[in-house]
Amino acid sequence: MEEFSRWFGEIEDPRALNARHDLLEVMFIALAAVLCGAEGCTDMAAFARAKLEVLRQVVALEHGPPSHDTFSRVFRLLDPAPFEAAFTRFMKAFAGTLEGVVAIDGKALRGAYDRGRRATPLHLVNVWAAEARLAIGQRLAPGRNEVVGAQQALALLSLEGCIVTADALHCRPDTATAILATGADYALALKDNRPSLLARARALVEAAGPVDRAEDPAAAAHDRVERRRALVVAASDLDFPGVAAVARVETFRTLAGGAEPPVERWFLLSAVFPAKRVLDIARTHWTIENQLHWVLDVAFDEDAARSRKDHAPQNLALIRKLALNILRKHPDKASIRIKIKRAGWDNAFLLSLFAHMR
Repeated sequence: MEEFSRWFGEIEDPRALNARHDLLEVMFIALAAVLCGAEGCTDMAAFARAKLEVLRQVVALEHGPPSHDTFSRVFRLLDPAPFEAAFTRFMKAFAGTLEGVVAIDGKALRGAYDRGRRATPLHLVNVWAAEARLAIGQRLAPGRNEVVGAQQALALLSLEGCIVTADALHCRPDTATAILATGADYALALKDNRPSLLARARALVEAAGPVDRAEDPAAAAHDRVERRRALVVAASDLDFPGVAAVARVETFRTLAGGAEPPVERWFLLSAVFPAKRVLDIARTHWTIENQLHWVLDVAFDEDAARSRKDHAPQNLALIRKLALNILRKHPDKASIRIKIKRAGWDNAFLLSLFAHMR
């Protein structure tokens, strides 16, 4: 609890001064409940009642276990901005030195929508440190504007030595500037939404002489055979902040029915990376989908979460990311699913997860 208080203790309690339960205790119990598989405030209250003796080894709980209404009120009223800032500071210390690819991508919380607006659920921007396999940032996409959310998330981060990747939506001068301000390099996907830049990138490659090229060997998986190749061309005259090179990655895929047309992907780079490194960067970016977003949906049922009111969806999404990071960094070699179940069954294992926050 001391470590949790160290990083999250400055968050202001939004409730009245006579609130019965301490804010940090409520947040800590919510985290413990999610580590054990809780999916909402009702589950958190049931967990607190069931695990009261264990929890009192860590927190005082002078007034007994918090109710469902207490958890709901706290997360509805809690300002997400200082919570997200504290989370980012904690993850910087928890992860240690970050390096390699840091991916940015949006994720909708499908169950978090206002009445009558099911097609426009809450939209978050997540920041993922691929090599560390940790979520290191989160920000609301205001008005579902993922670009603004990404820039606000970047403003909280220091990413010296990293390479920030993002899809073509973020291939913009202001986002590139925000990435460079963190101390990182960038590899931004370039598509038809920036037609003049894409045309100039194509022209650079066509006019280039000998260039750095690399090719991955063919790999067979999921009833397909795929190979990829990349080239990198230095670029000094593109009107884009910090751009140093253009890269093209081609993918060739053969299915049971025959070969598909090759797919080209283009990138703007803030450094002249080797072509082999570009292949790695392009592939690593998508771990944000299968190692973060997919796990949040499958292991934590995030898409099915029904919290919709006020700030609750955003705050509970951050609790889930904190729980996932702790589970993933625990030295036990079991899967996330098994670790969640074991935390619920084995009090000693649950306490070891708390200890591992240090």
